[in-house]
Amino acid sequence: MQPNSPGVPTLLVTGSNGQVGFELRRSLAPLGRVIALDRAGCDLSRPDALRGVLREWRPDVIVNAAAYTAVDKAEGDVDAAFAINAAAPGVLAEEARAAGSLLVHYSTDYVFDGCKQGPYVETDAVNPRSVYGQSKLAGEQAIEAAGGTALVLRTCWVAGAHGGNFAKTMLKLGRERDTLRVIADQFGAPTTASLIADVTAQIVSRHWLHGRRESFPAGVYHLAAGGETTWHGYATEVLKNAAARGAELKIDPASIEAIPTSAYPLPAPRPANSRLDTRKLRETFGIYLPDWREGMHLLLDQILS
Repeated sequence: MQPNSPGVPTLLVTGSNGQVGFELRRSLAPLGRVIALDRAGCDLSRPDALRGVLREWRPDVIVNAAAYTAVDKAEGDVDAAFAINAAAPGVLAEEARAAGSLLVHYSTDYVFDGCKQGPYVETDAVNPRSVYGQSKLAGEQAIEAAGGTALVLRTCWVAGAHGGNFAKTMLKLGRERDTLRVIADQFGAPTTASLIADVTAQIVSRHWLHGRRESFPAGVYHLAAGGETTWHGYATEVLKNAAARGAELKIDPASIEAIPTSAYPLPAPRPANSRLDTRKLRETFGIYLPDWREGMHLLLDQILS
């Protein structure tokens, strides 16, 4: 380990090989010294071991991009999901409070049951229906209980050029099959990992590293791209625009069959409504969140280049 340089902030990122973590390595690089740790360097499944890692690096900012995200597997792997998604964030928050650091943590639309008709605001009642959602909510609660300065960003339908996601799966299947059936009664906003990372960097830079830390507006915020669609609408747009870029597909994007959730049962229930109201984040931090299609085009440029 090299000592921290005077006047140069240290930003520690967990889950650096995940979709968001990979993008954070880029977006945070201009802000200071970035310590990017993958699971080998920072294993959230062993929460007690985190304290030594954090005390070794003494970061000014901790960005927790690591999580247990295997939604269906979590139904039978409860202990691991809660260790990574609940206990570990609590430890990170305790260490951040003790060091006077900022913790940025990512949560999910799965803390809601998806039964609301309109977009969810931060103060809406939570009611997770899956183990994954329950573990992520427990992580939010552990952070709040720790009492430090923390920014919890709930997001949804994440897709990045690095790692696996729905858009990449649709591209793969579109090349292999001439028929596809995709759920059309779940609503949300596909949000790119790069947008999440860029918004994080902007907030950290303007409001923490170069702002008044004593008045930093900590708390829970919703972060998602603008607009909304269904998984069926998303799949159609991804494949239609991939074809326009010259991708060779077996399927005609216009022929993708729309099906209800009931036709594709999974171990963990998904929220029918994953729409998140982002007004609080936009007004508090002065951030513009583009329509989800803009992110999709940038994502396809990266994937298909």
